[in-house]
Amino acid sequence: MNTTATPSFVPYVPTIDRDTAKLVARMKTVVGAENVLTSKADLATYECDGFTIAKSKPDVVVFPRTTQDIVGIVKICNELDIPFIARGAGTSLAGGCVPVGGGVMIALARMKTIHEINVRDRYAVVDPGVVNVWLTNALKPHGYHYAPDPSSQGACTIGGNVATNSGGPHTLKYGVTVNHILGIELVLPDGNVVTVGGPTEDAPGYDLVGTIVGSEGTFGIVSKVWVRITRNPEAYRTLLGIFANIDDATNAISGIIGAGIVPAALELLDQTILKAVEAAFKFGFPLDAGAVLIMEVDGMSEGLQEEADRIEAIALANNAREVRKANSENDRLALWKARKQAFGTIGRLGYPSYCTQDGVVPRTKLPQIMKFILNVADKYQIAIANVFHAGDGNIHPILMFDERDPAQVKKVLDASHDILTECIRLGGSVTGEHGIGVEKLDFMPVLFTKDDLNFMVRLRTAFNPRNNCSPYKMLPTAGGCAEPASIGVSKPGRRAAV
Repeated sequence: MNTTATPSFVPYVPTIDRDTAKLVARMKTVVGAENVLTSKADLATYECDGFTIAKSKPDVVVFPRTTQDIVGIVKICNELDIPFIARGAGTSLAGGCVPVGGGVMIALARMKTIHEINVRDRYAVVDPGVVNVWLTNALKPHGYHYAPDPSSQGACTIGGNVATNSGGPHTLKYGVTVNHILGIELVLPDGNVVTVGGPTEDAPGYDLVGTIVGSEGTFGIVSKVWVRITRNPEAYRTLLGIFANIDDATNAISGIIGAGIVPAALELLDQTILKAVEAAFKFGFPLDAGAVLIMEVDGMSEGLQEEADRIEAIALANNAREVRKANSENDRLALWKARKQAFGTIGRLGYPSYCTQDGVVPRTKLPQIMKFILNVADKYQIAIANVFHAGDGNIHPILMFDERDPAQVKKVLDASHDILTECIRLGGSVTGEHGIGVEKLDFMPVLFTKDDLNFMVRLRTAFNPRNNCSPYKMLPTAGGCAEPASIGVSKPGRRAAV
């Protein structure tokens, strides 16, 4: 096995001697011993999120059950001058909940109460640890749902969705998380509790809710959320377009949007991911297809079939060799199960590790970025599968490798850097829903000017003046930002080895 040093995405932070025993004892007084983890094995579970290349263990993991528990934890951290970070389910994919420099991890998974469902005013009030799909399941008897539906819907939490402004297949029509958050209760980094927004549709004044959503936990810890709930559509039409190659599938996407149609979802799966999904679910996907496109429209029954027919015609005009229809609700649900659990099937391809990227390009540039990804796979001799929110131009190339081999890790990081750089060149961005975290810090000076970044630092400082809440996230320590420490940086998108 190659033993070349592997680049690290975790900034170097000097080792700090902490009285861990005292810290743990104080935490137990707030939440009880049963809600505090300290063993090496337990802490290893919380050293990373879905971006497993970046790892750093916390000193202690604490599980609050109420807002006042969070307040008590935060006040102790301030008193002892110890950094802290919130974590939901750990399904994020950019190192956003990596506890750089250790400190206290505030795990919100036990705050899982749905406090209120108000169908008349179309909102619900939930704890941050409520799993996304739990809310939709609770709303089913009322004929409503919570629209943002990430692929990790069965595991990710509402608090985590707020942190990264998550998307999902159906946000093409309905919007991402920020479009469905009405209010937030936030424990500020000094331990004070504030509520912004609330159950009303549009609160006057500055849009602080929109400011907090997507701030990746750097403004404070979300302790309660008011979410907008959406009435279930009267009907659906779900189609599966089968294409010989990705170019034709992406051209069909542009054709559908260009025709003025706004589908509920447009999701692309390439041949590599089809093999894994078919092995897992036996859905009947054609394994000789270069790509398939899941196309769904929803709304009032009247006129919906006409819209579906238009989509089918556009797909066929772009060389779809076949367009299949979900003829029952069971067929539709099976198709979406296959799509949403696609990432979980990667293991069937024989690779022990994978890294999921999250770039965005204009929809018309999808053919170019997909060709580029194929060239990158050939350049670095690595396998890359593709399954993504095609209607948004939000790509998710899945780079497969063995994390135990540093040479393979380096290839994956270099390939990721090339793909994200190309996204920027094509007029896009390096993230659509996964966030910046620690993984993409060095792309920020490429996307933004020095003045832009300094204003972002000033905004964060207004909420988090000591930068002790989720430090070393989202904003780079190089490139002109007024950060408390600096680290070595090689090229954009890559941390120097530390």
